[in-house]
Amino acid sequence: MAALLEYRQVEVSFNGNPVVRDVSFALHPGEILGLVGESGSGKSTLIRAAMGLLGSSGMVTRGDIWFEGKNLPDLSAKEMRRICGAKIGMIFQDCAASLSPIRTIGEQIVESLSAHRRTDVSAAKAAAMALFEKLHFRDGERVWNSYPFELSGGMNQRAGIAIAMLPGPAVLLADEPTSALDVAVQRQVVEEMLAVREAFGTAIIIVSHDIGVVSAMADSILVLRSGNVMEYGSAQDVLNKPQNDYTRELLSAVPRLRRE
Repeated sequence: MAALLEYRQVEVSFNGNPVVRDVSFALHPGEILGLVGESGSGKSTLIRAAMGLLGSSGMVTRGDIWFEGKNLPDLSAKEMRRICGAKIGMIFQDCAASLSPIRTIGEQIVESLSAHRRTDVSAAKAAAMALFEKLHFRDGERVWNSYPFELSGGMNQRAGIAIAMLPGPAVLLADEPTSALDVAVQRQVVEEMLAVREAFGTAIIIVSHDIGVVSAMADSILVLRSGNVMEYGSAQDVLNKPQNDYTRELLSAVPRLRRE
């Protein structure tokens, strides 16, 4: 099966200083890849490179990021706007911070969908309600009519997942989507992301320092340390037969019951 998104020997630098070096991996349709490592290891930088979200000081200085036959770092801003959101979606660590506090979730859904295709309020609401149902929202109408400050952190995070999924992206990039949530809501968010994969065949990259969360979701795992790949393989092999000392250290810090 051909890769949907492929990194080939990617190096990312800020102000000319490499922070991620020689990273290669392939993401296939419907696959969930976990990027794990301690804070500052380069996990978020890797996925932001695919979206062109490295800021003015960051850039891909070596290697390629291929998606649908196109090398993303070579594309113009106009070409990237056609891909980001519509074909590659992103969930941020704190979705509430990326939502407008003065507009309802429904208004922001309409705006998001309108950026990628022609739609109106009734069509956008129908699509949102259908997705809310798939994600087991019990009060979709309330979420639609609420402002972000009227919702809990967990519900804002769930709404962020829905907004990212509504345009129907083939790839979903999730940057620490559960780290700010309590354990019960973490589980809910994990289950909803798995439901997205099940319902739509979406390929997902989940960034996390929490191997417990990644082990509950991932088909494959890439372990980063200080911008370098320590280990990459199937989740079963990485979790049960780690080849690298750093991976063993990470696993030893996670309670056995949680991994299971």
